[in-house]
Amino acid sequence: MSTDSLIDQFVSDLHNVGVRPGGTLLVHASFKSLGPVPGGVDTIIDGLLEALGPEGTLLMPALSYETVVPERPTFNIKSTPSCVGSIPETFRLRTGTRRSMHPTHSVCAVGPISDALLNQHILDSTPCGPNSPFTRLPDFNGQILMLGCGLQPNTSMHSIEEIAQAPYLFNPPLVYTLIDQLGGKMKKSYSPHKFINVIQRYDRIETVLDYPGLRTGSVLNAKVHLLEASALKDAALHAMGANPCFFVDIIDQAA
Repeated sequence: MSTDSLIDQFVSDLHNVGVRPGGTLLVHASFKSLGPVPGGVDTIIDGLLEALGPEGTLLMPALSYETVVPERPTFNIKSTPSCVGSIPETFRLRTGTRRSMHPTHSVCAVGPISDALLNQHILDSTPCGPNSPFTRLPDFNGQILMLGCGLQPNTSMHSIEEIAQAPYLFNPPLVYTLIDQLGGKMKKSYSPHKFINVIQRYDRIETVLDYPGLRTGSVLNAKVHLLEASALKDAALHAMGANPCFFVDIIDQAA
């Protein structure tokens, strides 16, 4: 299959599963799940942008929690790599991509409302606080596409855990050094997530969220899940209201 033909099929599959042209889409992705892709990762990014069109905004997490650690608490918005796969890292490095300022949970974006979603992230003092793109996505009628990676790596769930004040969530504050696009430095204190003795079970959203809040389908060779961000937030908060640990398993250290 040629690159153009694959992109056409990819875009058609995305629209069939419910991705909205002109919409706001946060993507978590596994490149290997898609099968053979002429042109590699850039072909997939081009297809996502084509599916959204010029009025749409594409976002991907650029998480750096494996690099920016207590022993090395420095984040450079230009050069600190992401640690969540080849598609978001390639997206981060493409000309025109913007990145939010956060040491461990930054987000990259391209599109008309990128600034509105990214610029306020610097104001937060937690990974997914009220100003993070993850928390603000429902305000923009956003969707979350889990492209061949299942429901487990859904970072937006952290924003919901923060809203619900989950009891297992935070470590003590740590001071990070942040370096901006021009090389300017600032220090800022954040309360990082810990998840010690906790197993994340974000796949359980399937038990409390139905169509059209959660759609499933196929894109190329990958099984995909498409979530409406506002429906996800409402369903998850309701579940956590009844059980604050609904989306985790607590490891019994005494066992």
